[in-house]
Amino acid sequence: MKIISEHDVTFVSKPEGVDVTYYLFNEYEIITNVQAPGTTQVWHHHDHIWETMLMIEGEMTAEWVEDGENKSQIIRAGDLVESERTSHTFSNNSGDPAKFVTFKQVLSGRNHQDVFKSDKILD
Repeated sequence: MKIISEHDVTFVSKPEGVDVTYYLFNEYEIITNVQAPGTTQVWHHHDHIWETMLMIEGEMTAEWVEDGENKSQIIRAGDLVESERTSHTFSNNSGDPAKFVTFKQVLSGRNHQDVFKSDKILD
């Protein structure tokens, strides 16, 4: 078992109002985020990274471009977002910080759902 201390990871306070803690590994990255009220992330997309975001606390507006059309939706605690390869941003228009965890992976395209469902061996 490996335990990574918060003191051994990278912390960045971004100018657009997001405090980010990066847990970087060889095949994936886990990021904890706290986005301040009244802030918006810069528009961006990923060519190779599959980004999945799980809202933990608060609410934000997700905005993205799909088939040339701008779309948006309010996301709240418990919602999961897969940004796919779309250009996207997140705005916190509330009066409270928004907390979320982002998982970044470079995927192979193989379906491993059976492994996730069955790979637990009782000792």
